[in-house]
Amino acid sequence: MSEAETSEKSLHVFFVDAKRYENAKTALTGAEIKAIANVAPNYQLFLEEEGDKPDKGIGDGEAVGITERVKHFFAVPPATFGL
Repeated sequence: MSEAETSEKSLHVFFVDAKRYENAKTALTGAEIKAIANVAPNYQLFLEEEGDKPDKGIGDGEAVGITERVKHFFAVPPATFGL
């Protein structure tokens, strides 16, 4: 097996706003996920949960494992109430 094939197999896939990303780390913080996906730092990141479970807000300092299953995240702009 070549080095390229080995490194390719160690990449973990995740999605942000339906766009695919790959990373070699087994866990990423909310801030790292936003940086990789070019999401504005002031946006809130959410992890889509399976089934009827409510989606989970991910803080910038909160680590999320990305090895168990393919994770899907979505970014929400800051609220602008009263405008």
